[in-house]
Amino acid sequence: MKKILILALGLITLNVFASCDRPVTFNNLPSKAQQFITQHFKGVEVISAKFDDGSYDVYLADGTELEFDRKGEWKDVDCRMRAVPTAIVPTNIANYVKSKFPNNLIVKIEKVFKGYEVELDSELDLKFDSNGNFIYVD
Repeated sequence: MKKILILALGLITLNVFASCDRPVTFNNLPSKAQQFITQHFKGVEVISAKFDDGSYDVYLADGTELEFDRKGEWKDVDCRMRAVPTAIVPTNIANYVKSKFPNNLIVKIEKVFKGYEVELDSELDLKFDSNGNFIYVD
């Protein structure tokens, strides 16, 4: 009984430490994440990065926040009040925003279950399906 209790306590302790934020350097990010940052945010310094709950959170010097999954695929790009790089916005979404909200910028894009969520600089949130078809305004 004592061995089982010690083993259970050890597993709980290990789980607590495994779920904590772990700082990482740019070079420790998955190569896809490194390429994404280099391609879309050329010349912008990575201020900090951490691994937490299976994803990487990256903070850039210009205030941009990025989130990547453990393979380095982007999940969330938040440029605050600047436009998200157009190359990462699916064409259907970019065309819809350009036609319906011509005076607004996409400042955040997030991949969600079965689609995308987009935030405009006017603080409107738009929902799109996985093909980039508009669903609704939130």
